[in-house]
Amino acid sequence: MGESLLDIPCTTLKGERKTLADFAGKAVLVVNTASKCGFTPQYQGLEALWQRYKDRGLVVLGFPCNQFGKQEPGDEGAISQFCELNYGVSFPLFKKVEVNGADAHPLFVQLKRRAPGVLGSQGIKWNFTKFLIGRDGQQVERFAPTTKPEALAGAIEALLK
Repeated sequence: MGESLLDIPCTTLKGERKTLADFAGKAVLVVNTASKCGFTPQYQGLEALWQRYKDRGLVVLGFPCNQFGKQEPGDEGAISQFCELNYGVSFPLFKKVEVNGADAHPLFVQLKRRAPGVLGSQGIKWNFTKFLIGRDGQQVERFAPTTKPEALAGAIEALLK
């Protein structure tokens, strides 16, 4: 499968270097996000999942992306302010990334390889595609942008048992 998901470096909006290994032993929900998307209200549902399950071992990680309809035009400060003010987001947010193409972030390259979309396609179709990673850092399940965060509760519960 190539590179371990746990070792891929990521940078938070605040400039901190992290890897998924920093969340070892937790189930991780990785989402490519955007502030000006029809699915943007899903921030609220993602925050609700984070609040509901963080003490049981879930971490939600948001990766802003401007590749779909230029729906994340802001810089790190604007993204952070928008998410906190409008949706009370307190889960970790990372620097803007690309999820498709030659400059796709290595984390998304690996996630797409491990959990392809419909008919085996690896490309991410839109903002708010969700990847749920098991506590072992191996198991990956993919959910479409149209899948509301609250619909992931069953899959999250199964991973947290």
